[in-house]
Amino acid sequence: MNALSIIRIAFRALLRNKTRASLTMLGIIIGVSAVIAMVGIGQGAQASVQAQIESMGTNLLFISAGAQNVGGVRSGTGDSGTNTLTVEDLDAIKREVPSVALVSPTINARSQLVVGNQNWNTSVQGVSEQFTDIRKWNVQSGSFFTDADVRTAARVIVIGQTIADNLFPGADPVGQTIRVANLPFRVVGVMARKGQDPQGRDQDDTAFAPYTSVQKKILGSTRVQVAYVSAVSQDATYTAQSQITELLRQRHKLGNGAPDDFSVRNMTDIAEAANETNSIMTILLGSIAGVSLLVGGIGIMNIMLVSVTERTREIGIRMAIGARSSAVRTQFLIESIVLSLTGGLIGILLGVAVSLIIPKLLGWPTLVSTAAIIGSVLFSAAVGIFFGYYPARKAAGLDPIEALRYE
Repeated sequence: MNALSIIRIAFRALLRNKTRASLTMLGIIIGVSAVIAMVGIGQGAQASVQAQIESMGTNLLFISAGAQNVGGVRSGTGDSGTNTLTVEDLDAIKREVPSVALVSPTINARSQLVVGNQNWNTSVQGVSEQFTDIRKWNVQSGSFFTDADVRTAARVIVIGQTIADNLFPGADPVGQTIRVANLPFRVVGVMARKGQDPQGRDQDDTAFAPYTSVQKKILGSTRVQVAYVSAVSQDATYTAQSQITELLRQRHKLGNGAPDDFSVRNMTDIAEAANETNSIMTILLGSIAGVSLLVGGIGIMNIMLVSVTERTREIGIRMAIGARSSAVRTQFLIESIVLSLTGGLIGILLGVAVSLIIPKLLGWPTLVSTAAIIGSVLFSAAVGIFFGYYPARKAAGLDPIEALRYE
């Protein structure tokens, strides 16, 4: 018999028991669809977290006044009582650390913004003109303030989209005046929408002013709480972190063994940790779903063994009239592979559909993985071969005389 005849006989045998074949494929269908959906959920969460981290800026480091001490009680990072970070420190970093490209001081204040009879309580951040380049955050309308505004402590302000929507509904805020701490500030720009940060805070509910203006006219203090630093490249972030730490220890005259009175955090570390966590979760979800594929494979082997028993006389007749053992073995192996591959293809369609429906119903981000689809197809074929081989070998090993006697 040629290969085409063997395949035709295999399909004919499966179609004789459509219900049983469908139920046998159900395990593979559920397994493949579960793997695709679970991997999609895991990778969607990973992409969402990565996008949030990237929205913070590229090659980014945070320098904070104060330092956390897990073993003892010390002031926390950015504590208002620890004036350990100065503008002069940041100027020194610009001059003396070659792996640093941009630096922006950040002074946080909370204030009520008032426009006519509208008001909005929000965060006002004092930053430098380099802030938008460090954070990769564009201005949607108007412009960001300039170095001259910083040097002169000008009363200019750039607002986020949330503030613009609440204080200037349906109007252009650029050129308007906002009262901040009872002082008039002119709106020179509106930031592009940024969304939530990794902590879930609305980044668009923030206003930006020259840090000198916030220091002198809102807080009345020269302290710096946090600094944003952009390294020359992502690979240089670790070098920059080390060089900044060494420079600040020298400037703050910290002796050997003395703890840092500042903190330097690397966003690359945070991104890598988040990616590692999400990768582990994706593998775990995929592995749990993969168990159902094994269960489906066992179901295929069970049904194929039943099929061999039911068709013992048929096998005996075929072998008695000249069919080779290899042809019988191939026939049953093809039946097993057809069951698993057909179930796998239906499972792929179902898994993709579920991955597209989940964000609409539950709001969870999903990402359909091409690798998961290809892997599911290959795994389905492997299941068909692995769990179909033993029944096929058993069928091929039957004695024709004994098979003809079987009732």
